[in-house]
Amino acid sequence: MTSLVREVPAAPADIALQHFSRRLSFETDCSDVHASQQAGSVDFVLVDVRGPLAYERGHVPGAINLPTRTLTAQALAAYAKTTLFVVYCAGPHCNGANKAAVRLATLGYPVKEMIGGVMGWLDEGFRLTGSVERVADEAIRCDC
Repeated sequence: MTSLVREVPAAPADIALQHFSRRLSFETDCSDVHASQQAGSVDFVLVDVRGPLAYERGHVPGAINLPTRTLTAQALAAYAKTTLFVVYCAGPHCNGANKAAVRLATLGYPVKEMIGGVMGWLDEGFRLTGSVERVADEAIRCDC
């Protein structure tokens, strides 16, 4: 009897390699961002794309707040076109980071999504910076 896992055959190894390698060019994770920060190897701009209130209540340390709707050529004029932006939102239930990534790429900037967003950051045991002392829904809310 075949398992549900094998009901749809796995891709051949060469196709799987291409797929998963490609995904890594679009995504990073909370652990890699945190490790880069701890090592002092921050060669990217970390962007919280939620609204100002959610950002104020709790955000990833080192992140700047650029809500998706504010991502314009004028707002980003100070950044070289080679600047790598790493965007995040509330978590996997929100597509705000994807929307921001589309906008940044449309403007000609390289961009990656920090998968997991605020929820992923907290799940990894990392702390937020902001006005909310304890983990609360207010710190995770998406108002993008």
